[in-house]
Amino acid sequence: MARVLFWCALLVAAGFFGYFVGQREPEPQPEAPVTEVRKTPVVITALRDVARLEGAVFHVERVVDLQEKQSKLAGLIQAKDAILLVAAGDVTAGVDLAGLVEADVQADGAKVTITLPRAQVFSQRLDSERTYVHSRTTDVLATRRENLETRARQEAERSLAAAAIEGGILTRAEKSVALSVGALVRSLGFAEVDVRFRGDSAGAPSLEPAR
Repeated sequence: MARVLFWCALLVAAGFFGYFVGQREPEPQPEAPVTEVRKTPVVITALRDVARLEGAVFHVERVVDLQEKQSKLAGLIQAKDAILLVAAGDVTAGVDLAGLVEADVQADGAKVTITLPRAQVFSQRLDSERTYVHSRTTDVLATRRENLETRARQEAERSLAAAAIEGGILTRAEKSVALSVGALVRSLGFAEVDVRFRGDSAGAPSLEPAR
């Protein structure tokens, strides 16, 4: 009998112990690091009005292999600091209508002739999500240039614009702008619209067919 009472008391004690253990607060977990972007003053340094009509946007991708060669030990050793950047970005081109003057618009009854400024590249912007450093190598004796990635990105932006121009973005932009301007002028009541660009020969056909 005494043995039965002993085991009953032990079971009751174990039950109370389990209950109190279950009521204990869980161990605090380490908090995840919090990144805080602190507000800083914003200063507007320039303000200007624009009258640009965008005509084309090209998405361009290329690889920039930038190397800085360094002479060490009085020129006995050639070392290099290099970066391989995979760049992607957008190039936007169009016509700046702010360059129009009164003589560029000639109206004769229901016919109007408009001479627009030539298309130009408005912007070239790298896509930060698709632009990344593929590799970065610095020889043992070379000095690691912290601004090498910045220089590679600048070269990427410059080359993106050059590649877009070579790919015909300016011609594409002029055709698109001519169609837009022609449609707008016709909506004003002109039956025949002739859209040209500065530098076109007098007998050359316009980019916007008369309608």
